[in-house]
Formats: sequence, structure tokens, C-alpha cells
Amino acid sequence: MNKNTQAISNDVSALAEDARALLTATADVAGEKVTEARQHLTAALERGREMYGRVREKAVEGVRATDEAVHEHPYQAIAIGVGVGAMLGYLVARRCCGSRDQ
Repeated sequence: MNKNTQAISNDVSALAEDARALLTATADVAGEKVTEARQHLTAALERGREMYGRVREKAVEGVRATDEAVHEHPYQAIAIGVGVGAMLGYLVARRCCGSRDQ
């Protein structure tokens, strides 16, 4: 997992823990609005957990498909990587040099 993905995962986990702590802290608070808010928060946590699972599953499927494609066609993968790198290098160099001319 890269740094950004890990940071997002940590943030989501911290948010879920804070929400659970809020639910626990308000367990003894009576009132219709508090009960309704607790139900909404519980439902939102469940939807978030399900969405996280689906996104993670799709990401894993994508990684597996990419890995399989690279193993089946290694030379084409290398050529694509070199081509994309050359294109990005050209665009960055053009932008750097182009700003000096003006």
C-alpha cells in the first residue's frame, strides 16, 4: 500500500473509532433526537464499512489483472512504460523551457 492510501485508511479508521466512541458516550443520553442521530450514525458507519470493502475489493482485482497482463506481455508493458515516461519527460521539459522564453 502506498503512503497516500495508508494515510486515507488511517484517517477513515480514526473517524470510525471516533464515531463509535461518540455512540458509546451517548448511550445513556435519552431523547428522541439523540436516538435518531445515533441511528443515523450507526447506519452511516455500516454504509462506510461496506463501501470501503467494495473499493478495496475492486482495487485488489485491478492489481491482480494488471499483474497478470504484465506477466503475459512483459515487452509490451516495458514499451508502454518507456513511452509514457518519455511523453511525461517531454511535456515537463517543454513546460520548463517554454516558461523561460516568455
